[in-house]
Amino acid sequence: MKDFFKYLFASMLGFFLSLVVIFIIVIVIVVGAISSLDDDKTVSVASNSVLFLNLDQPITERTPKNPFGNLPIVGSDEKNGIGLNDLLRAIKRAKNDDNIKCIYLNVTSPNAGYATMREVRNALIDFKKSHKKIISYSEVYTQGAYYLASVADKIYLNPEGSLEFKGFSSELTFFKGTLEKVGVEMQVIRVGNYKSAVEPFILDKMSDYNRKQVTAYVGGLYNTFLTDIAKSRDIKRDSLYTIADQYRIQQPQDALNYKMVDGLKYKDQILEELKGISGRTKSENIRSVDINDYSKNNTTSGDSKNKIAVIYANGEISGGEGNDNQIGSERISRAIRKARLDDDIKAIVIRVNSPGGSALASDVIWREIVLTKKEKPVIASFGDVAASGGYYIGCAADSIFVQPNTITGSIGVFGLIPNFQNLMTNKLGITFDGVKTGQYADIMATNRPMTAGEKFIIQNELNRIYSGFVSRVANGRKKSKAYIDSIGGGHVWIGTDAVQIGLADRIGSFNDAINAAARKAKIKDFQVLEYPDVIDPLKSFMDESTDKIKTYYTKQELGDNYMLYQQMKKVIASSGIQARMPFEAVIK
Repeated sequence: MKDFFKYLFASMLGFFLSLVVIFIIVIVIVVGAISSLDDDKTVSVASNSVLFLNLDQPITERTPKNPFGNLPIVGSDEKNGIGLNDLLRAIKRAKNDDNIKCIYLNVTSPNAGYATMREVRNALIDFKKSHKKIISYSEVYTQGAYYLASVADKIYLNPEGSLEFKGFSSELTFFKGTLEKVGVEMQVIRVGNYKSAVEPFILDKMSDYNRKQVTAYVGGLYNTFLTDIAKSRDIKRDSLYTIADQYRIQQPQDALNYKMVDGLKYKDQILEELKGISGRTKSENIRSVDINDYSKNNTTSGDSKNKIAVIYANGEISGGEGNDNQIGSERISRAIRKARLDDDIKAIVIRVNSPGGSALASDVIWREIVLTKKEKPVIASFGDVAASGGYYIGCAADSIFVQPNTITGSIGVFGLIPNFQNLMTNKLGITFDGVKTGQYADIMATNRPMTAGEKFIIQNELNRIYSGFVSRVANGRKKSKAYIDSIGGGHVWIGTDAVQIGLADRIGSFNDAINAAARKAKIKDFQVLEYPDVIDPLKSFMDESTDKIKTYYTKQELGDNYMLYQQMKKVIASSGIQARMPFEAVIK
């Protein structure tokens, strides 16, 4: 009888817990649906409004369609953010919107790469042609924040705040010592002395080749940073260099003395100034509209018979479907094919923001670009990074647009095969045995070191893939294989250098690339269509909720060390030959 009641109560508890889980899921779906409907509503903009521009939120390639993004659900993103496409359109529209009197720029620590930030800067510079003011205020400006704020007519800093201006640094993390301690040998095969993705696992410091290229590209990024600020603030570039090199901005007053800011003010003083600019009296409240809401009013225009397709290739490259933040070869190649077969689409722009990934998946996408180029113009626009596999998928385009601070190139391949024998046998006491019908039947096994014959086979495969990579770039860029090989070898380049050596054609924005596609297609009025379709947010949430919850708690547990965990996880998960950025580029 005891067991009967025990099982009865256990069943009842399970039943009620299931009801609770189902109830929570239903509530999430309903709230998400309501939130989604609200996201589709246009926003009324009152006269004499201030456009509030929050640039601390994530700036992604496209605005996420995630109704759960701002809900307190474990595993959901903290913020939805805004897409660069919508942000640029909204700023452009505000330029000619009589209801918008000025922009109030709020930025402390932007969540975007420097090429993306330059796109936003240029859009704000264009906005100023309307003779409308941009006012920037923050309690703290990081270097990225100041890069954006430097375009403002007036930059204000809190009297007790801080402005970071110290130069760029790039730090790499090496795992060789850790791997040795746990008994793991990372077996490396690569093509290209600059293909340094493998170095953190076999060295304890940067190689001379890697130090050379990191020095060059960090210096190039810094040069663009200083040059753009110098022009906006009317301060000599050399003066800015000295200010940063000698760390002269230590107190808020220093920022004012060196004309980095226009005033030290509190928030209430800024609000009073905004009232004056927007034509409001002291007793009236400021009329404002948030950029995320304002962007909901974005509309497409042009002749619907003439269309330009923008294909978003964002994230690491892998086989299969991928998602909005990972390039799946099936999903992207299908989108390119769909655009190619649509007679109303006159040209295609492939927007690449990727550090690379699977060499095979990159080739699948490259093939669709080649086929499409035979029928209609294809223009590539590179974002923050389009390196290795990211460059591979865009190299066949008719023309390649980059920002001066885009990271690109890295033409090379590598393979990582971990050997866990020492860890398993000597540390844990685990041994392996088995049978095979051929001497290479267990090639790529991770419980023993590779044989000389296996290394020879894998090296030959890498050489073949690298030769194909170089050939594809040479054909696309109309250069000799020998020349591409001389600038390849895994070498990373910034946008300005890429144009000089022929890996890219022009320094230009995302919109410049779209307009170039229209000119090449000989059309003036056109409508922009975006591919692939954004993944249904509810399906994405349900499919990925377990992984998101695991990620959430892992981040909570590891804190700043989460990036190290990610790097190790990527290496273990990377199977097959990789065409990937040689390192995680983190500029501080």
